Amino acid sequence: MDRAAALVDDGRFLGILRRRVAIPTESQEPARLPELRRYLEAEIAPALGALGFTCRILPNPVPGGGPFLLADRMEGAGLPTLLTYGHGDVVRGIPEQWRAGLDPWRVTVEGERWYGRGTADNKGQHAIVIEALGAVIAARGRLGFNAKMLIEMSEEIGSVGLDALLETEAGALSCDLLLASDGPRLERGKVDVKLGNRGAVAFDLTVSLREGSRHSGHWGGVLEDPGVILAQALASIASPRGQILIPEWLPREIPPKVKAALAGVTVDPSDPSLKMPDDWGEPGLSVAEKMYGWTSFIVLAFLTGRPENPVNGVQPDARATCQIRHTADVDAEAFLPALRAHLDARGFHQVEITDRRANRFPAWRTDPENPWVDWVMDSITRTMGARPTLMPNSSGGLPSEIFARHLGCPVIWIPHSYGGCRQHGPDEHVLVPILREGLSIMTGLFWDAGAGGPDATTSGDMA
Repeated sequence: MDRAAALVDDGRFLGILRRRVAIPTESQEPARLPELRRYLEAEIAPALGALGFTCRILPNPVPGGGPFLLADRMEGAGLPTLLTYGHGDVVRGIPEQWRAGLDPWRVTVEGERWYGRGTADNKGQHAIVIEALGAVIAARGRLGFNAKMLIEMSEEIGSVGLDALLETEAGALSCDLLLASDGPRLERGKVDVKLGNRGAVAFDLTVSLREGSRHSGHWGGVLEDPGVILAQALASIASPRGQILIPEWLPREIPPKVKAALAGVTVDPSDPSLKMPDDWGEPGLSVAEKMYGWTSFIVLAFLTGRPENPVNGVQPDARATCQIRHTADVDAEAFLPALRAHLDARGFHQVEITDRRANRFPAWRTDPENPWVDWVMDSITRTMGARPTLMPNSSGGLPSEIFARHLGCPVIWIPHSYGGCRQHGPDEHVLVPILREGLSIMTGLFWDAGAGGPDATTSGDMA
């Protein structure tokens, strides 16, 4: 493990991140499509090729989506096969919003923080995986298992094309375990293992009553106001303290195994400005249970008129974009029909619902009793000297369900970032201590995989 962690100490890992962050792989910007391919061709394929992987770069089956890289190093029939996953695309750089002296396309070192777009999400994390594979090969001369890797370039726009790719490439990507790194840890100073993710359903609510606004002095109080109607409709969905009021959106209960896993879990926001009142959301649940075991409703945007330049007029329309985050314990297909029935029952027939299906992420949870779960937990315990926190799922979206459905494998995530990393916003960064731990953890896992899967006994330690 020391061999892997030394990559951070001697500057090699920083050099790798600087090259990769400098490629502006903004998948939300169509003009960046050539950069998405360049990232795979100039960085990932050569790095994996040097480790004996065979690489293929495939176009996205969905027009406008970024390409995929599929790689494998097959060492023998009968050996366990591990698939790893990452994404090389990032959200918009928004350089004008970064603190003075920082640039999203340049890694800036300030103490234990390395700033740059993608350092946390996800270039730094899949770099850890690749370098850990290399550390095992350098020490052992082989991996001792079959390794496969998939890097996509459209994760930040909903993983477009991933479902179709896995349908056609399921044979090439077949595996015993998907072991991947993305997202933040629950606590900065403690390793956690996540068995899936909450899902996301997004939709628009629109009230459109007429063409153009009308003078508020003449028509206010006489014409229906779409802003008022929509505000009342939104208020009917959740209580003044955020408790969801549509029963079909909620689990009947938190499953006992999930509740047990969340018992005693502390959520560290890593940002003193983030206050989490005990009375917000579902009563009687801990913060961890609300985040990882329950449904949440969020208003992402709400607009009527032009707030930057208001006029004295009764507005013609109002629109809100909303999102539901949910666990695998509820039926996401029932959400919008239940919402329609809920609104109609309260007289909000004028509120139109538009499903933003392209922005959906299905929920998934690997069974905590799957043998690979204990195998991963035991390996990390040997490496770190302490047992990691086992989380039933992440609070954010990940493509777990797509992999599980097409490949029929358990899906396990080991994040190497933390809640304060500011991914998706200005000043994104990683912490050097977590990078070092991540390299040690993944190297230990790949070393143990070379000794066999859950039914085997690990053989020896790696220096």
